[in-house]
Parts: sequence; C-alpha cells; structure tokens
Amino acid sequence: MAEMNGLHYYRLLGINPDADQAAIAAAYEQQRQRYTPDRLAELDDELQAVARNRLAELERAYQVLSDPERRRQYDISQGLIKPAQPPARRSLSQREAINAFIFAFLAVGLVAAVWMFTNRDTISGQAMGEVNRPAPNFTAPELRGGTIELAQYRGKVVLVNFWGTWCEPCKRELPALQQAYEQFADQGLMVIGVNLTDDERVQGQTIEGVAAFLAQYGVTYPIALDVDGKITEAYRVFPLPTSFFITADGQIRYVHIGELTFTDIAARFTELRPAGGSQ
Repeated sequence: MAEMNGLHYYRLLGINPDADQAAIAAAYEQQRQRYTPDRLAELDDELQAVARNRLAELERAYQVLSDPERRRQYDISQGLIKPAQPPARRSLSQREAINAFIFAFLAVGLVAAVWMFTNRDTISGQAMGEVNRPAPNFTAPELRGGTIELAQYRGKVVLVNFWGTWCEPCKRELPALQQAYEQFADQGLMVIGVNLTDDERVQGQTIEGVAAFLAQYGVTYPIALDVDGKITEAYRVFPLPTSFFITADGQIRYVHIGELTFTDIAARFTELRPAGGSQ
C-alpha cells in the first residue's frame, strides 16, 4: 500500500514533489508515450483495460499537478504542505467536542469506504493476461558485468520482470522474485530483471545506485540494463512492474501487470515447465 500515500500523483509521473511546471509537463509527456495506440494494439482486452485505467490515472494526476491552485490543494490534502493557520477560535464545549469527534469518525469511515471502492483495481494490482506471441529477443549489458541475451535461455521458462528503483510495487515483489529464482533455478526457471535504466538516469539515479539498491534485497538473479529504452519499447511495457512469462520455446504465454507474489510465480512455472523437466 505504500504507493497510495501523499506522493501518489508524483510517483505516477515519476517526479519529486518539488518539481516545477516544466518538469511536470515533461514527465507527463514521457509517461504518455507508453500508452500510444500502436503499443495497445497487441494486448488482449483485459490488459488494454488495465492500460486505459492507468492512462486515466495519469491524466488525472497531470490535470491536478499542472494547475497551481489544484496542486496546492492536493499537496495540503496529502500532508505534503501545511495549510495557512486559521484565526484563533474559542474552545469547544464538551458537547461540541463530542459531536465533532463523532462527525469526524463517520467522515473518515465514509472516505475510507469510497477509497476502497474506487481504488479496488489499484489495491489488487493483479492483472494476468494470457497471450501467445513470440518474445522479442534482446541483448543488453548485465548489471554485474558482461551482457545477457534472452535467446541463450531457450529450453527454460523465463520470467522477464520490468522494474525501477522508484517503483514501490517493484520493491515489494523483489523477495518473491529472489525466492522463486533460488527455489526453481535448478528446475528450469530463469528470472531476468530488466531495469529501466534510461528512466533511472532521468531521475538522477546511477548504475552504481541501482546495484546498491538491489544489494539491500539480496538479489542475485541477472539484471539487464535497458539503457536506451529499446527493450521496454519492444515489449510495450506500461505501468511498473510488468512481468512476462516466456515458455521454453520462446513464446510469451502470460503478461502480469502489477506486483507478483511467490504463489503467482510458482503456479505459472509449474504450468509452463516442459514435461519431463526436473522435479
């Protein structure tokens, strides 16, 4: 739930709360490019719906943050800045205090109920679409040195996970990805993390910083550095994290938008593992 805090709109656009209007506009345009019609064309209906919902969220975020007054009100509502202090007022009587408490309690309950209803898709964050198309091959620098090529893992089930250090769901799923890699690697599973390195650099992150970030989580599976965004473009990645389950013969079978759990990974690997593979 960490993503749904006072920084939510800023995280959607990948900017800091002190960003100026030019930075907000540039970030919006960059994010908007992920949702062009040609990128949506090959997705199934479910994933197109997820992408459209995320685009609508981006539009709402931009409409608020690009308007100085609406942005100020949003920042106040999210606790990012303090409102102007109201004039001093008399102390409440005991009866007034009790009534105010009851009203506040009911209001909080109502807001929570509305939020849960309107954000239930964001809460779950789980959209697993079944597809059947060739996985674009890629060769990229590997974080720890050398290069990594997808094609070299033919014969294995490959989980390609697109992520960034600024993405809260990406952080939360790292332990599950590492656990699956450790448990199933000798049974035919390969996990490849694809870091959106071009976006990392825009936000001031370095490759050394990415490596230090992963070290905190004990990640040992390979990390491909998408330094020019071409891998992300080839896979038509939308929100982060997005994961692709690729069969032993190189076909994308499942696309998962949102946070993965170990149970998700284990279920898909069990299904896709070639017959006769290691048990």
